[in-house]
Amino acid sequence: MVQYSDAHLDAAFAALADSTRRGVLQQLGRADASISDLAAKFGMTLTGMKKHVGVLEQAGLVTTQKLGRVRQCQLGPRPLEVQALWIAQHRQLWEARFDALDQVVEELQHQEKTDGRRKHI
Repeated sequence: MVQYSDAHLDAAFAALADSTRRGVLQQLGRADASISDLAAKFGMTLTGMKKHVGVLEQAGLVTTQKLGRVRQCQLGPRPLEVQALWIAQHRQLWEARFDALDQVVEELQHQEKTDGRRKHI
């Protein structure tokens, strides 16, 4: 099983917990943007957007680069790759558990039908 840094996953999922930050990721998926552009798009102050971008950058989901007086933002080099792998592995675990539960339910239903037939005979 692949080992993940809990702190890295925690930071990414905490960053994704906010709808504005998810919107910023969606926007940056379309095109790179400056913090000023993002602030205007989301109707926020520049300081507020800097904080959101900082959280995303700390989580490794976004990178920024200072170009003159403008801070340009773009998606990180592997956005959500680690998180998607973590989710996929946990999905497999839960699907296996649900499959096992389905098997138990089917066996119980079959046994119930068999027992019901015996009572009517």
